[in-house]
This record gives sequence, C-alpha cells and structure tokens, in this order.
Amino acid sequence: MTRVLFLCTGNSCRSQMAEGIGRSLAAPGVEVWSAGTKPVGVHPRARAVLAERGIDTSALRSKGLDDVPVDPELVVTLCPDAARTCPPFGDRTAVVHLPVDDPASATGSEESVLEVFRSARDEIEGRLRALFAGRGLLRAEDA
Repeated sequence: MTRVLFLCTGNSCRSQMAEGIGRSLAAPGVEVWSAGTKPVGVHPRARAVLAERGIDTSALRSKGLDDVPVDPELVVTLCPDAARTCPPFGDRTAVVHLPVDDPASATGSEESVLEVFRSARDEIEGRLRALFAGRGLLRAEDA
C-alpha cells in the first residue's frame, strides 16, 4: 500500500481537487488523502469543477493532519504556507512541492471565477499525471 497526502492550508480547493483527481488516477493499492494545516471546509466551486470531469466528490471533506494516516510515503504540498509549515514525516516520506495559485482568491463574474478554478484543476491534473507516472503510481489505463 502506498499512501499519498496532498497538503494545503485550508484543505478547501487545491488539496481537495488533488485528492479527487489523485484518486481517479491512482493505480490499485495507492491510497490518496488530503489535509490542511488549518482546514476550513470544501469550497463548492472545487466540487463543481471536479464534477464537470465526472469525479465523485461525495467523500471529500476538509480534514486536518490528525484526520489522515500518519505514515504517507509521499506528501505533496500545493501552497507556499503548507510547504513552510509541513511537519516532519520521517525518513520514509518524500515531500514534493507543486505550488498552484489559490483559485479561492479569484474575483469577477461567476463564469470568470469558475474559469480560474478550471485552470487550477487542469494544472493539478497535469502535474499529478506526471508525478504519478514518474513514481509508478498511475493506473495502467492512464499511463
């Protein structure tokens, strides 16, 4: 079993999208989680843009580090704050920083804000495909 943890500050947008996308891309035997250093709840637009891709968001919830397995093999930080405050996980854990701009800070019309969320989703998906492929975590049909 390989465990992957996506870490952000609020566990609201980027890490939630990474969890949903990661689960959809992960090979059998790969567990995918997300958490926040200060969880605030799942952003409804993050759910909406994942649903556009057919990714089930019903199991996504905002979690703190105490709510996820303590022994991930890979931790992926998605924001500078999480990268700075990432706790030590031990020698078996690789930590990778893949910064993505926070879509929750977008302003404007509903459609323009959704475009920012879609752009973040697509950026996260591309980076996860490459990361998972490079580590042998990508399911065969996506390889």
